[in-house]
Amino acid sequence: MIAHVVIPEDRIKKLRHEKGWDVELGRFFDVSVAIAEDVVIEGEDVVQVLNVKEIYKAFGRGFDFSECMDLVDDEYLLLVINIKDFAGSGKRETVMKGRIIGEMGGMKKQIEKSAQVKVAVYGKTVSIIGRPENILVAEEAIKMILFGSKHNKVYRFLAEHKVV
Repeated sequence: MIAHVVIPEDRIKKLRHEKGWDVELGRFFDVSVAIAEDVVIEGEDVVQVLNVKEIYKAFGRGFDFSECMDLVDDEYLLLVINIKDFAGSGKRETVMKGRIIGEMGGMKKQIEKSAQVKVAVYGKTVSIIGRPENILVAEEAIKMILFGSKHNKVYRFLAEHKVV
């Protein structure tokens, strides 16, 4: 099976400069990866190809490669939320991204800590890597912010739904 993943040009450049990701993937998957204008993944096992495709999709959404490797574990998933679905204009998207990140990254860090997930805000998306039940908590907190809830209300929600 052959799969293609289109990721932003700046992420392709970063991927070309990072060393060792191919060796790391080779420890878990029997696939070949070629990087051109997009990422081409080829392998015999469909499940492995799809898993590697998800890893590159996460990388394209702003995660470091080491964070993407959590997706090797079948218990971890990637969720991508499109900010454009909640914002009317480009300026509003920027404001919403800023609210999700919070002052000095505080809101993003609190979501990651309380829900035990990893969050990346990149381009017009917010992406989450984690276990499904943890992703639900983080997704709800992020949607609360996107719908305009005050940070205090989101902090209370996260405290009430903290993943142990």
